[in-house]
Amino acid sequence: MPLIVNEKCVGCKLCEKACPFDAIHVVDKLAVVDYEKCTLCGACVPVCKFDALKVEVQRRAAVNKDDFKGVWVFAEQKKGKVQSVAYELLGAGRKLANARKSELCAVLFGKDVKGEAAKLFHKGADKVYVVDRPELEHFLDEPYARIMDKLIGKYKPEIVLAGATTIGRALIPRVAILARTGLTADCTGLDIDPETGNLMQTRPAFGGNIMATILTDLHRPQMATVRHKVMKELAPDTSRTGQLIDVTDIDANDLSSRTKIVNIVDELEKTVNLTEADVIVSGGRGCAARRISSCSRNSPSSSAAPLARRARPSIPAGCRIRTRSARRGRRSARRSISPAVSPGRSSTWSACSQRT
Repeated sequence: MPLIVNEKCVGCKLCEKACPFDAIHVVDKLAVVDYEKCTLCGACVPVCKFDALKVEVQRRAAVNKDDFKGVWVFAEQKKGKVQSVAYELLGAGRKLANARKSELCAVLFGKDVKGEAAKLFHKGADKVYVVDRPELEHFLDEPYARIMDKLIGKYKPEIVLAGATTIGRALIPRVAILARTGLTADCTGLDIDPETGNLMQTRPAFGGNIMATILTDLHRPQMATVRHKVMKELAPDTSRTGQLIDVTDIDANDLSSRTKIVNIVDELEKTVNLTEADVIVSGGRGCAARRISSCSRNSPSSSAAPLARRARPSIPAGCRIRTRSARRGRRSARRSISPAVSPGRSSTWSACSQRT
């Protein structure tokens, strides 16, 4: 996709002034482009009065969509155990596969992980592709992405889903680049367009003010990541079985990596893992600590929920405290809303309001 300078150039230097990267200069009354600096931003094209510049786009031919079948879910694992986000994606993937009348498949990398395939079948998978190698015990960007791309090229799935976790966000963008396709991150909704069969990938945009639906119309596979706890798991069906495909055509080059894991230190948690909690009761330091702790712990919704004390000086939803204004030297009532608590969804709201 080069920047082209044609014979219409008269050396007026307008393009030279417009280039923000100092990538174009006029030499002997002719614009010369330094392609090492040029980013193809196109800022020089509209300022040229003689139509002497243009960015030539070389588009890749659209793929044959009929060659791609099936819905894939990357089954993230840690310490040989499939993470719950994979089961949530299987629930969403099952609906997509039914709509496309295709198979739902899980892809599992790791060491001694074949035993986890049964759980994936119980949660809706029809096939499980397993790459069981000691080198894949822990996540590494390069080998995981290389092998995933190799499987995509061989089996040609139509849709690939992954969790928007630390691992998923490191892996799937690499895979999308290798597969030369599009990727939509942090989706909150997935559906199939009944007319075209394309995956409709819905995600928040502009700070959550609008919901954008994104399509990957020309390329395959269609790839998306979904945040943890957005989709619902299917109820396990222990009678379900499926086909386990043991992938063995992996060579040393596929497993090579420029990074190495030296040690893994587990985080010690005194209560529960917040990422797995369905309800989190949050209290800020600006709201009298003893009072918010008391009403939070005594509220019905927090009986089985962890209490998270926020580091930032915010006030939980609806709670009022008496503060002294530094500017006027008088007391004023202030009210703010904590992102973790919303009116009507937590009994902490009413409990705190009554106390004030």
